[in-house]
Amino acid sequence: MTFQDQSLGQLARRIPGATRIFHDYALDFCCGGKQTLRDAALEKGLDATAIDSIEARLLALHDDAAPAGQDWNTATPAALIDHILTRFHARHREELPELIRLARRVEQVHGDRPDCPLGLADHLTEMLGELETHMQKEEQVLFPMLTRGMHAAAGRPITVMRMEHDDHGVALQRLATLTNDITLPRAACNTWRALYLGLRALREGLMEHIHLENNVLFESAIVSAVDAAAPATGCGCAGHA
Repeated sequence: MTFQDQSLGQLARRIPGATRIFHDYALDFCCGGKQTLRDAALEKGLDATAIDSIEARLLALHDDAAPAGQDWNTATPAALIDHILTRFHARHREELPELIRLARRVEQVHGDRPDCPLGLADHLTEMLGELETHMQKEEQVLFPMLTRGMHAAAGRPITVMRMEHDDHGVALQRLATLTNDITLPRAACNTWRALYLGLRALREGLMEHIHLENNVLFESAIVSAVDAAAPATGCGCAGHA
């Protein structure tokens, strides 16, 4: 069964980021979530080319994952940085605005329910601002230094980035508190389901992002800086082999 034959609601629940695509084409995945992608698109007057384009974007989201078995510990700094930029920086910038939109919708429609995550949209907005500032520092300062092999000079920026990573961890804890650890309440609508699916993907991605930087990229740079600063062994006398 192709994505075109699956319901909008099913796709929104299964593929993080799918709701952003549906929003681009004004496809109702919430109340109209039982319609298949093809039927909903045709009802909106979209042609076959547009439907194929939607499906291609969904497939890209579905398949966009790190290669199985990839060992980033053996990758070059440049390769790891490129992976971080495409897999995490770009993804955070895409997913958070959509999660904010979904959160505001849930709060507007279900704000009278005791299990509604009131304040979530504002919290996600703050997270986006903090992440954007953090990522710009990495892209404009730290990553170019590491790519050029300036490991010793990168020590201070690495310390700052690690401190900010701790702040991101606190933000994830706050997110868990607001959403009962991202646990869906009973009878949640498709918008709510899509929101929490996206939140789980955000949490998983941000944790992996921080792990690769703290424990792989930054550690490698620190080791390289220490090795470069270590004095050469041996007395250096010409008469010794």
